[in-house]
Amino acid sequence: MKFSLSTNWCSGRIESAEEIAEKAVELGFEGLELGFKINTFQAEGFFRVSDKIKIGSVHAFCPVPISAPYSHPELYSLASLDENVSRLAVFHVTKSVEFASSIGATALVLHAGRVSARGLFPFTQQKRRVRRGLKVVDAFRRTLDALYPVLEANGVKLGLENLPYLEGFPGERELLNVCGTLVRPWLDTGHDFVRKLNGWKDEGVQLPPPIGMHLNDSKGGDDHLAPGEGDISFSEYREVARLSEHLVLEPNPSVTDESLKNSIAFLRSVFES
Repeated sequence: MKFSLSTNWCSGRIESAEEIAEKAVELGFEGLELGFKINTFQAEGFFRVSDKIKIGSVHAFCPVPISAPYSHPELYSLASLDENVSRLAVFHVTKSVEFASSIGATALVLHAGRVSARGLFPFTQQKRRVRRGLKVVDAFRRTLDALYPVLEANGVKLGLENLPYLEGFPGERELLNVCGTLVRPWLDTGHDFVRKLNGWKDEGVQLPPPIGMHLNDSKGGDDHLAPGEGDISFSEYREVARLSEHLVLEPNPSVTDESLKNSIAFLRSVFES
């Protein structure tokens, strides 16, 4: 079982692509995911490290668009009901897909967007959230129609990440309505834990296997702890991990080198048993 490291862990303090690749290999990783914090200068450097480590996935929006004021995974929303916004999102997702393909990655991870949060608080307003999501599905499908030829031409699959808030789109049931051969779930274990803990996850939905996973631990929030250092039971993810093409650790920047080494050993003991 092979594990990759998200550059979100270190790209803020290590500027050089070569140094990031060397650090990942030193820690025991066999691949990288280029995160949404990678700037254009850093992105160019990763073309020179393909002989050192494989880049399997890219997290939109990567590299950070020059026009953007800062890096963020939800700079542009494909799920927006505003056609001007969704059209801009299609443009920038296309750029990320093309970059992913050019660097040899086969998956693009995406935060698709959110439904309106108005009236959804307290967070128990699940039925209202479901109704709003259904309205967004049709608009979202139209944006996907524009992206399918791009995905197919570049040999890249789109992974829709589960998000750790009630208004995050797509939810589990909405995923069933938008997934296909080129568009698949992307499961973040920490986000999944938060959704379960708050009663936001639709447990009755049987989703297709995710194209990839972000392996993070949590103590109740969007913590991005090293696996094995929080409250998540990773044995629950054993089978889905075995079906995933990409297994990516996406720790927060404060996680230590030693914790990451321990996490790889921990995950192997759980997933390979």
